[in-house]
Amino acid sequence: MRTHRIRIAAAAAATAAVLSLTACQGSGGGTRDEGRASSPATATPTTQAPAATPTPAPAPAPTDTDASGGKSTSPQGTTEATTPAPAPGKNRGKGEGGGKDTAGTPDTAGTADRPCDASAVRVVYSPLSRPLNHAMLTVTNTGRTACSAYHAPVLRLDDGQAAVAVDQGSKPQAVVTLFPGESAYAAMILSAADGSGNHGRTSKKLTVWFAPRDDAGSAGGPAVLKLPADTYTDSTTRVTYWQSSMDDALGF
Repeated sequence: MRTHRIRIAAAAAATAAVLSLTACQGSGGGTRDEGRASSPATATPTTQAPAATPTPAPAPAPTDTDASGGKSTSPQGTTEATTPAPAPGKNRGKGEGGGKDTAGTPDTAGTADRPCDASAVRVVYSPLSRPLNHAMLTVTNTGRTACSAYHAPVLRLDDGQAAVAVDQGSKPQAVVTLFPGESAYAAMILSAADGSGNHGRTSKKLTVWFAPRDDAGSAGGPAVLKLPADTYTDSTTRVTYWQSSMDDALGF
């Protein structure tokens, strides 16, 4: 009898254990761990590559033009007498150049003694606002051999027979020799600033001759310039010797 009770008690304990185990199981059949707190998942940041910066197109190169987009013009009132340069390939004799002149190659050897003349130069007359009553003569060698601007320009106003007076105090220390493309300058004092000159008149034409080395007569033909309409001259009109710069020409 006692043995029978012990078996009943053991069976009851086994049944209680089975019921306790069933209560701890989840609905999905797994076992819950109630003693551990669940931790939220931590997202791993991703790094995005920066967008490529576009390279700007290069700016167009500046062009060197005047404000109007065209060629530069001479100062207002400037007049010019242009004579044709000698034909390329012409062989100059000793009396004209002293050396052989071949096409495309300037001949500068042995030609310094040749006087400049109107056949191979450009002459420009430019009135000046300062100093008062002054103008500038510019002669440029447009030929292909060197020449020398001897003494002072020989000038005639209109159809006058007498040459314009030369300022003897302006004689340079050396003769101005012009290689192709170079220029010489002579200043003209048109009239007395204080009005003391006589025989005042408006001149319309200027004839420019070039002096030879011995200053006797002239070298070649003249250059003829039409003067601006308001060119006033009088008995004090004079011209300087040829100088190597404008500043030297205006220093007298």
